Parts: sequence; structure tokens; C-alpha cells
Amino acid sequence: AGMAAGLLLEIRRGTQSALLVIRYEADPRSSPVNVSVAADCVEVKSGGSCEAAPLPAEVRLSPSSCRGLSRLPGDGLHLRMRVRCPPPGSDLVSTWRESLKPQKNYSFYCQSCGDIIVKDWKFLRVLPLPSENWSALVEEWCCHPNPFARSTLHPQHGDCFLGDTFFLMNSESESHKSKENTRVVCKRCKTMLGETVSSDTIKYYVTEVIIQPSDGIFSPKPRSQFIQSMVAQCLVELSYAKSTFRFTLKGDSGKIYILIWLLNSDTLLVESSGSSSSHGVFTPFGDTFMPSSGPVGTWNAVKVLYQPCIKSRNKELADAWENDIGVHPLTFPSETCLELLLILGLSTTSLPPSLRCMNSFQV
Repeated sequence: AGMAAGLLLEIRRGTQSALLVIRYEADPRSSPVNVSVAADCVEVKSGGSCEAAPLPAEVRLSPSSCRGLSRLPGDGLHLRMRVRCPPPGSDLVSTWRESLKPQKNYSFYCQSCGDIIVKDWKFLRVLPLPSENWSALVEEWCCHPNPFARSTLHPQHGDCFLGDTFFLMNSESESHKSKENTRVVCKRCKTMLGETVSSDTIKYYVTEVIIQPSDGIFSPKPRSQFIQSMVAQCLVELSYAKSTFRFTLKGDSGKIYILIWLLNSDTLLVESSGSSSSHGVFTPFGDTFMPSSGPVGTWNAVKVLYQPCIKSRNKELADAWENDIGVHPLTFPSETCLELLLILGLSTTSLPPSLRCMNSFQV
């Protein structure tokens, strides 16, 4: 039967280098494996079978640079080489922040069910919020008492204030508040969308709300892909803006759920459809874990190390990170943190076994 289970090509666009993993099911001792690497294709032969995986047009391998061939039980063949592909562009740091513009009409939708939250809302001003410790820094800058000590940064009518994982807006147009507490929930599916900050200010989390121009057509996105995209944007933007690469992901109750260490954001993954790694893996959110198109799937990725902190796991490390000024906290709804933890776990198990761990962290 089929000898090869597919290939996984992990490309670093910044260094123009790649790791090729050829995953197969047959025992190479009984059936020798012949691997042929061309600029635009990888071909694997064994016995009477032959499988070829054409590469995307933007990716070209350098066969003469192949080195480090090894076979790892349970993984398959590993091979490193040089590649030619488009370098990482500025689009890697374009985020949801840049899509919001003043003097334009937007509609807000619940990401989970698509229900309209706010319709035809025009922002007069769209402004970034300062970092969490801005008030403490002011005391260092001023030679007199902090002039902002009694001030609060609350949006007025038409204002939108952008945080790391949320945005603040005036609540005069909004009627989704829960009567019992400060949680803001979707009327239709009861998903938590945000919380009330004051009597006239609402905080919406970017993982729970889709914002689109009112003159456009609403296009829903699969839940797990949306969460991955928004969290990845937050990590990449903060790593560029603040040169911070370690993050604690907290729930809205303040509890730490995940520790994340960003390794790189210039990874390009190429995987053949025959691979047993990610295709066919489903999440409770109803969509396949990784996007794919045609015989070979290609997508941008951020590579992270992570540690789960649920059920008191890694408590000492979590405490150390929380007290480290080099670690940046990110807050999401607690339910979303659990969803992200499940997504990360599925991502880890989709990798070849030898690539799933680095030191004590999962990849």
C-alpha cells in the first residue's frame, strides 16, 4: 500500500532555510526509501510506489544544499536545506488595530454565532491606549505630583480606544449588558463578548467580536482559525513594538492559563495532503485545525513554546513570570483561554514527535 504519509516543510523566511520531514509508514529496512529533491518538487520512491509533492510557486528548494539527513523512529526522514521564497513582509505586523479608521461606519458581530451587536457605528476618533504601567511611568517623568492621578481614560461619544487584546467604546448604543454582573454577553448565544468598565464604557475582546465595514458583506470565520489569527497578531505586534517575547495569558478573572514564549513569526509551513499530521484532525469548533488547499497546503505561522497552567500546573514558573517585568500579560475571556489551550495541544500533536518539545516546553 502507500509508503509515504506525506511531507512537512518548515521554512524560516528570514534565514531562507528549511527543515524537511518525510513521514512514511513502511519499514525502510524491508523497503529502501529513495528521496529525490528538485527545486520545485520532492519525490519519494519505495518498492513499487512513487509519490511526488509539488511545491507552491513561491517556494524553491536548493538541492545542492541538502545536509543532515537522518532517520528518526516515529518521525521519518529529516533533511535540512536552503530555500528561496519571499522574505517576511510588513504584512506580518498588520493587525486589527490598523483596520479601524475614524469617520467610517462599522458593524460589530458576535464571532461565535454571527449575531449583530452594534450596527452602523461611526468612530470619530480611534486612539491607542498607553501600556498598563503608564501611570507609574508618569511619576518618573514629572517633577511634581502626577497630574493624571485622578483621571481615567474613558472613551467619549464616538471614541474607540485600542488596547492589546480589547477595545473600549462608549456604551450609549449598546444593550447587551448582563443584568447580574459586569459581563457583556451575546443576546443570541450567550457567549461573553466583554465587560463593562464603567457606567458608560464597554470593553470588547478582539477574540469575540468581528468588526467589518457596514457597506461590506459579513463573512463568518471558523472559530479556531479566528482565535489563532487574533492571538498571533497580538503576539507579533507586541514583539515588534516592545521587544518582548514572553507572555502570560490570563482569563478575565485574573487567573493565568498559559505561558507563551514566541520563537519566531516568519515561519512558512508547507504540507502535502497525504500527511497524517494535521489533516483530518478536528476541533470542537467544527472546522479542521489547519487551513489547506489542493494537494499541498501552505500557510504562515508563528512558532511558540508554551506551558499550560491549569489545575496548578507549572505554578512556580507562572509565579516567576508574573513577577518578571520582561513578561507581558495578555487578558482574554477565560473560556477563550481554554479554547486556545486545546488548539495549542492539537497543534503540538500534529507535529512529528521529535519536534513537539523543546526543553520543558511544548511547541
